[in-house]
Amino acid sequence: MGAPDSVTCCRPSSERDYFDQNPPPQNLDSHAKLAKAFISHHLQSNRAVVLVTSGGTTVPLENQTVRFVDNFSAGTRGATSAEYFLEAGYAVIFLHRQFSLLPYSRHYSHSTNCFLDYMVEGQDSEVVVNPAYQEKMLNVLRKYNAARRNNILLLLSFTTVTEYLWELKNISMLMRPLGPMALFYLAAAVSDFFVPRDRLSEHKIQSSDTDRAGATAELETSGNADTSQGKQLMINLDPVPKFLKSLVDGWAPEGMIISFKLETDPALLVSKAQQALGRYSHHLVIGNLLSTRKFEVVFVAPGKEERWIRVPVHRRVKSVSGTRPTIDTLSNGNIPEQEWMNGDLEQEIESLIVPEVAKMHRSFAQRSQQHKEEDEDDLLAKALAWAEFGSAD
Repeated sequence: MGAPDSVTCCRPSSERDYFDQNPPPQNLDSHAKLAKAFISHHLQSNRAVVLVTSGGTTVPLENQTVRFVDNFSAGTRGATSAEYFLEAGYAVIFLHRQFSLLPYSRHYSHSTNCFLDYMVEGQDSEVVVNPAYQEKMLNVLRKYNAARRNNILLLLSFTTVTEYLWELKNISMLMRPLGPMALFYLAAAVSDFFVPRDRLSEHKIQSSDTDRAGATAELETSGNADTSQGKQLMINLDPVPKFLKSLVDGWAPEGMIISFKLETDPALLVSKAQQALGRYSHHLVIGNLLSTRKFEVVFVAPGKEERWIRVPVHRRVKSVSGTRPTIDTLSNGNIPEQEWMNGDLEQEIESLIVPEVAKMHRSFAQRSQQHKEEDEDDLLAKALAWAEFGSAD
């Protein structure tokens, strides 16, 4: 018998097998129509379009899903990055986990920033914004309204890993006409394992072993005399095929592709990012550690030394542990404590990541255009040479 909730890895599936065996989500066609119109609109205006993926994916254990495997991602990286891409002049397709954080509304939907805390009751029993927060809320509202008015933000959602992969494939292929003006910023936390559809239990997996026929995740009984304590849920999962290579080679071969690598062991982070670059041949891996992801990342690109991007100590948002710089640190840096406590100096790491990515993407697009022009000149020269050769005959 294995340990409780143990995971067994089985054979991988090919891309074609995966999509043949796992049908598309019901709203794929409607999402495709919205994405196509959005992309066409910005293609005409020669605006770069970025696909930002955000949030975690679920792995259902039943067809009529009650139980599923999930991860902790709330979509903070993706939602925050999307705002900075909009500020940088991009049109953003925001492919996000349903009910995860969204651009702009993220400021007031997280448990630490309940939107009700920003409101007070007025003199005539009306609801008004607390004067202390009006300036910040007005700034966010104006940016949100501008994004809607200018049609530069498209929100599309997914829930399961299969829905995510179908959406990624579909949108990527729709972005092909953009050529190098397409940017893929893959910040979603994608499940590494899944239960194939043909092995899913049709109904809820029962907590007793009398009603578990057909379940791929089954309750097993150990030799423990107390059977109520001896049952163990054994989940048999297959690895999700790695589709990043398909994105690079087939779905959107001219676009710039960026992936993220999250690790908990500092000794593995850079080497794992380098391995991903070698395996998938994309353009940049942004590595981050679980414990420090809010204020530092490392850029790993082909043929270049790794480059760390860090928020200055006195401007760091609270870490996962909830700690902030010490008063001594603030004093040595001549930072007024009150400014720090009010959050006036806090800086999001995405405000540093996105401008660097945008700069790299501009260079990428320029090089691609130059290569295209050089290829066209070369073809023209060859055509002229053949024409002269033919006229000589």
